[in-house]
Amino acid sequence: MAHVIDFVNVSTAGLESSPVVDALAGLRANEARYYSNKYKHVFTTSTAEELPEVAERVAHILKAERDLVIGSKPLEVSEFEVDGLRMSYVFYESGLSINVMYSVDPAGKRAVGFKLSDGMEIPEELEPKFKFARQKSKLAGTIRGSYFVIKGEY
Repeated sequence: MAHVIDFVNVSTAGLESSPVVDALAGLRANEARYYSNKYKHVFTTSTAEELPEVAERVAHILKAERDLVIGSKPLEVSEFEVDGLRMSYVFYESGLSINVMYSVDPAGKRAVGFKLSDGMEIPEELEPKFKFARQKSKLAGTIRGSYFVIKGEY
């Protein structure tokens, strides 16, 4: 069952097994605030067990595009369409968040974004392949992020 992410009263529900639970909850709330402010979209998540196809699709794109396999357990997922973009999110136990932005328009933007919760180490599967920029967030502390452009069709 999907639940709305409140970015005013940040909750750790669904993320309790993460060693950086508060930072991951802040990162998830930061995403909810972004979509609310920019698109007036209500950001919801479901458990990875409820919607395994979302985590599987993200895993497939990572493997096909960059031969990446994420070692951490997916906890929550989100999938929605806004402003001509299909968005898929996976929030992992390690504190990692991965989003796939896939334009409905074949000529549009397509990319994978990585965000690391404050206090987590860069996962070994990402460290040698990506450089991470820092961004400050009132909800999430310091977020480190990186991305790559999707070249294939999915």
